[in-house]
Amino acid sequence: VQPALWEVTKASDGSLLGDPGHTPLSKKEGVKWQRPRLSRQALMRCCLVKWILSSTAPQGSDSSDSELELSTVRHQPEGLDQLQAQTKFTKKELQSLYRGFKNECPTGLVDEDTFKLIYSQFFPQGDATTYAHFLFNAFDADGNGAIHFEDFVVGLSILLRGTVHEKLKWAFNLYDINKDGYITKEEMLAIMKSIYDMMGRHTYPILQEDAPAEHVERFFQKMDRNKDGVVTIEEFLETCQKDENIMSSMQLFENVI
Repeated sequence: VQPALWEVTKASDGSLLGDPGHTPLSKKEGVKWQRPRLSRQALMRCCLVKWILSSTAPQGSDSSDSELELSTVRHQPEGLDQLQAQTKFTKKELQSLYRGFKNECPTGLVDEDTFKLIYSQFFPQGDATTYAHFLFNAFDADGNGAIHFEDFVVGLSILLRGTVHEKLKWAFNLYDINKDGYITKEEMLAIMKSIYDMMGRHTYPILQEDAPAEHVERFFQKMDRNKDGVVTIEEFLETCQKDENIMSSMQLFENVI
């Protein structure tokens, strides 16, 4: 769930993006932001992780071989120790992620078409093309049209295990489509519509056609403190960190990544 989607999460009683059969976060007593646990189960809820781990080599491969692979492929990533220091993943998790990444992307690079393929597989009931485009641009920090393994796992680390501040800064960058340092209503509406399109119409309860626009209006009422029509990173961070609904929704972030 994106921070602007806390109303969606509440309106759907947790069933839109939450895991079936689990108590929605909004139903749990005393729900407040908690740093996600460093567990494989939490890691596996992420679409991008599921995609690359689906191609992971059979278990039992020698870990030293995995580490050797990291220094011999066409695109040579930084050492495991350095990546482990940069992220909140363990060495074994990085090895598993890298094996799957290399199998899916032998060149060591992910392009936008790959993101679109991933999301079409995990959200077949809707059209994930536009959301995949926005998400890819958020990962592609230098805007060169390709993502290296290092950039990929650093982004995943923030989304899955980052601090509140780190996740919110990453989310702001996602919403700031033209990267000018401000979020406009038009940008927020584009992101919201892309998520609704990706989810499709098979949600319960049925979401109204004008729901994205209504959520954008509520978002700006809260965020745009000086009423100048745009939201700055300072306004975004200050408002989000004071809003328990947004903090609770951040725990579901991995369900749309």
